This record gives sequence, C-alpha cells and structure tokens, in this order.
Amino acid sequence: MMSVRVGSEEVLLVNLDGHLHACDDICTHAYANLSEGDLEEGEVVCPLHGAVFDVASGKPVTPPATEALRKFAVRVEGDDVLVGPVIEAD
Repeated sequence: MMSVRVGSEEVLLVNLDGHLHACDDICTHAYANLSEGDLEEGEVVCPLHGAVFDVASGKPVTPPATEALRKFAVRVEGDDVLVGPVIEAD
C-alpha cells in the first residue's frame, strides 16, 4: 500500500493478491491520509478515527465515514503503473 500523486490528486495504490486498486488516499470523513493507516484483509483503516473502507469498491465499511472513496482506473504497461481517470460510481 502506498500513496502516489496523480496530477493534483493523492491516490492510494494497493496490491491485493496481484490485483492493483487505486482510490482516494484521503479519508472522506476527516481528510486523513489513508496510506498512513493499516491494510487488513482488503480493507484500509483510517489512522485518525478508525473509519474502514473496502479497497476494491471504495465503499465505507464502518462509521464514522459514510461517503465512498473515488476509484481510479489502474493498469500496468511494461514496468509502468498507469493510474486514472476516475471511475464513475455505480
């Protein structure tokens, strides 16, 4: 799990069992960097208030967060990991 800058966006990049996922690195509840939290079984825990998000969907799993993280398209081309644009929510 790591934070990367894509343009002006802070993006959380996570490898889950060989599948790359990219979502906002900033918690939707209190604007903390999720990359400074813990990754547990596909879920990232915000280091500030403990909100939990599903990395694959971006959806909040536990309060205090109620708003989903934006997801970004991510693909690998050779040695490069390309991130963006934002994927529209369901």
